[in-house]
Amino acid sequence: MPAQQEVADLLQRTEAYLTGALLPFWIERAPDPDHGGFLTYFDRNGRPTGETVKTFLMQIRMLYTMASAHRAGYGDGRCGELAKMGARFIIDHYWDREHDGWFWIADRAGTPTVTDKVGYGQCFSIYAFSEYFLATGDPRGRDAALRSYDAVARHMADTRFGGFYELMERDWQPKPAGRLGGDRKSLDVHMHMMEALTTLFELTQSPTHRRRLQEIIGLITSRMLEPHTGLGYMQFSLDWQPLAPIIFATEWGRDASTGDGSRGPLDTTSPGHNVEFVWLLLHAADILGIDRATLRLIVENNCGHCVALGIDHEHGGVYADVPMTRPTAQTDKQFWQQAEALIGLLDAYALTRDDKYWQAFRNVYDFVFTHFVNMNAGGEWYERVNRTGKPIDDALGHAWKISYHTVRSMIQTVKRLKRLMQAALPPTMPATRKPAT
Repeated sequence: MPAQQEVADLLQRTEAYLTGALLPFWIERAPDPDHGGFLTYFDRNGRPTGETVKTFLMQIRMLYTMASAHRAGYGDGRCGELAKMGARFIIDHYWDREHDGWFWIADRAGTPTVTDKVGYGQCFSIYAFSEYFLATGDPRGRDAALRSYDAVARHMADTRFGGFYELMERDWQPKPAGRLGGDRKSLDVHMHMMEALTTLFELTQSPTHRRRLQEIIGLITSRMLEPHTGLGYMQFSLDWQPLAPIIFATEWGRDASTGDGSRGPLDTTSPGHNVEFVWLLLHAADILGIDRATLRLIVENNCGHCVALGIDHEHGGVYADVPMTRPTAQTDKQFWQQAEALIGLLDAYALTRDDKYWQAFRNVYDFVFTHFVNMNAGGEWYERVNRTGKPIDDALGHAWKISYHTVRSMIQTVKRLKRLMQAALPPTMPATRKPAT
C-alpha cells in the first residue's frame, strides 16, 4: 500500500496542475469570441494553427469538459459560463430538424458541411448534455439529452441483432460496407453508449433508462469480450462475429491511418479501451446500486492484461493496440490511453488492494508528466510519443484531440486520490467528556 505522504503529494501535484495549468489552457484558448462554440486547434507551442472547422465531436466534448469541471467545483463559475455558451452553439447549429440527430461537421459559423450521422457523436450528445444539466440545471440540457436519446433509440438501434448501428447517412440509413463501416459494430461506440446511458439515468432515474443501461452492459459483457481472456474485441459484424479491426474512412478532422485501412489481426485489443471500460463499468455499477465486488473478475482480466502486456515496464506508459496473449511490436504511445489508464488502474487498486495496480499507476503517471505534458506551452499533452517519450505527433489540440480525455483524467484521478487519502486516515475517535467535579 502506498504511504499516505506519497498519496498526499500526488494529490497536491495533480490538483495544482489541473487548476493552475491544464484547465486554464482550454478556458483561455478554446472559446470562439466571434461565432460561439470552440476552436481547438493548437500546435506544440499552444498557439492556434488557424484551422477553424468545427466538428460536432470537438464541440460536444468541449461541452462535456466545461460541464464536468463546473460540476466538480472548478473554474470559479467560468466553466459553467462556457458550457452554456457551447450548449447554445451546438443546439442552434447541429440539430437536424428534418431527420433528427446531430450533424457531423460544420464550418466556423456553424453551417453544416458533413451531414452524416456518426454513432460515436450521437453517444456523446447524450453524455455531454446529461452532464451539462447535472452541472448547471439548464433545462435546455435535459431537453437535448432526451431528444438525443430518442433519436438514438428510434434510428440507431439494431432491432434484429441488438446494439446499435454506427456509421450512417443523414437519413440514418447505414453506410456501405467495408471502410465506410455500415456493416460493422465496435466496442468503442457501445462502451461510450454505456457511459452516456449511465449519466442519463443519473439525471432521470427513469426505469426505462435503467433497463437500457443494464441491457448495454449485458451486451458488452456477453458478446464483446473474448471468452478466454475476458478482453475486448475491437470490431464485429452486425450479428456479433468478431472481425479483424480496420480504420474507418469517416472524417474525424485529423486521422492517422494506414493506406489500406488495416489496423491489426483479430486478437488485437486496446489496453486503453479495456481499462477505460473497467472504470466506466464500475461507475455505472455505482449509479445502478450494484456492488463493485461482483465485477472483480472483469476488472482483473482487463487491468491485469494492461499491467502485463499493455504497460512498458522499461520506459513507462501504455502502448496503443496490443495482442491479447503476447507482447506488442508496436511501441508508440498515444495520449488518451495514458489518461484512461490512470483512472482505471486506481479503481483496480482500490477494489483489489493489489500493489501491482498502484505501481502500474505510478509508472503511467510518471511517464505522462515527464513526456506527455508540455508545461512550456500551457500544460496540455502531446498527441503521440515514441517508446522512450520523444514526440512523434506534437499537436496539443485538433478536431478530436482536445480536453475530454486529459481534463477528465485529472478530475477523476483527483477524486480517487482523495478517496485513498480518506481510506488511509485513522477512524475519528469519539470526543471524551471531562468528568464533572
